[in-house]
Amino acid sequence: MVKKLKAMAEAAGKDNQLAAAIKESAQQIWLAGLGAFAKTQEEGQKVFQALVKEGTSIQKRTVRMTEDRMGEIGGRVAKAAGELQKQANGTWDKLESVFEERVDRALNRLGVPSRKDIAALTKQVEELTAQVSKVSGTPARKPRARKTKGATTG
Repeated sequence: MVKKLKAMAEAAGKDNQLAAAIKESAQQIWLAGLGAFAKTQEEGQKVFQALVKEGTSIQKRTVRMTEDRMGEIGGRVAKAAGELQKQANGTWDKLESVFEERVDRALNRLGVPSRKDIAALTKQVEELTAQVSKVSGTPARKPRARKTKGATTG
């Protein structure tokens, strides 16, 4: 029985050594994991900060490029709008001119004197009045201010 106890004690000693070795190995694995976690956490913060910095830089460049492009597009739109406005003004001017010519021709056919005709007659009357005043020796009256359509008094 002593032999059996001795064998068991030896086996238990070997088991204890094995258990101690496993325990020591597990402890080292645990510590290595904690170290890796701490290192990852520390490096992760650095990587995160670097990514934020890079993202900020990209955003600034993107905004700058977008503003430049919008400025170019705005310039093109303004130029196109100016050209369209010139065309529209030219078209309105032509239309107005055609309309005035047609109205003048219609009034002329009806025998209505034009503004030019009336202005010429008025000038002739003023000249004749001045000549009559010289001949007769009486002072010429100043012509009255004429009201024209659309004129304001004041």
